[in-house]
Amino acid sequence: MAADPAGPRTGTPAPASFPVHRLAGIGDEAAAGLDGQIDALHRLGWSALELRTVDGTALADLPPARVREIADRLRVAGLRTVGLASRIGNWARPITAPFADDLAELDALTGHCDLLDCRRVRIMSYPDDGLPAAEWAARAVDRVARLTERAERAGLVLLHENCAGWAGADPARMLRLVREIGSPALRLLFDTGNGLAYGYDARQVLDRILPYVAHVHVKDGTGTGDGVAYTLPGDGQARVADCLRTLLESGYTGAFSLEPHLAMRPHDGLRATGAAPDLFVRAGRRLRVLLDEATRTDTGRPKGAAGSGATGIAGAAG
Repeated sequence: MAADPAGPRTGTPAPASFPVHRLAGIGDEAAAGLDGQIDALHRLGWSALELRTVDGTALADLPPARVREIADRLRVAGLRTVGLASRIGNWARPITAPFADDLAELDALTGHCDLLDCRRVRIMSYPDDGLPAAEWAARAVDRVARLTERAERAGLVLLHENCAGWAGADPARMLRLVREIGSPALRLLFDTGNGLAYGYDARQVLDRILPYVAHVHVKDGTGTGDGVAYTLPGDGQARVADCLRTLLESGYTGAFSLEPHLAMRPHDGLRATGAAPDLFVRAGRRLRVLLDEATRTDTGRPKGAAGSGATGIAGAAG
């Protein structure tokens, strides 16, 4: 693990310049309970949270009364919700899994989004389960299209992540998914570190999909013989600093949501305990340093200016 990154790794930092309202974090990476998640965001001085689980329970499985309590607690804490990370189409739900489960999850999250004043839901696009390639593609596109129709009627935006599923690792498939469905209710979520686990160069993927990126997750790591050893942002092989600079130069104006995987990895059954809050805060401080550096070394274009057409909603509730 690298030294505490409260400042740049060398020299004295220039005054911070990246707008803090665009920084968020997936709360359960810091703590299982809501109080711990809120405390970690407060320690960082950030005002936005991305929700996935609370007390180990997925958001869609929480009753509305509990979500209303969460919404009230976040308002009191001065935090807004930038998105809900769902299980729709993820690594645990292959293309042969019952589609009714995903429809039910989206319906539940639609109500939760209303309570949390949030309009964005993360999805994936279904790992294969022995189907022929053409059938897998057709089923995946059809499912995401039907989910998108339902989301559009509800005023939500689905964010497809470059992770598990048919369009998870291939930028051509990501573009086909978005363009074929052709709805503003479907956009892309770019995760800086997912290429390490899925065997592709995320930086090269980003170049292809930039116009459709509406949300960003930040993690970093180093490939090993046993998988990925996750690190503080900037210390690994994911070219995080290059990705951040590319996004800013393109005119991306959305949130950067921290998902460091240092102490919590759902797919590995690892839950945030012990040193998780401190690790999360260290990763958040490093992310802020990298964004400050990227802002200072940009070409001078005002952030949020028109660029490649990349989309995002700075400061929006969802």
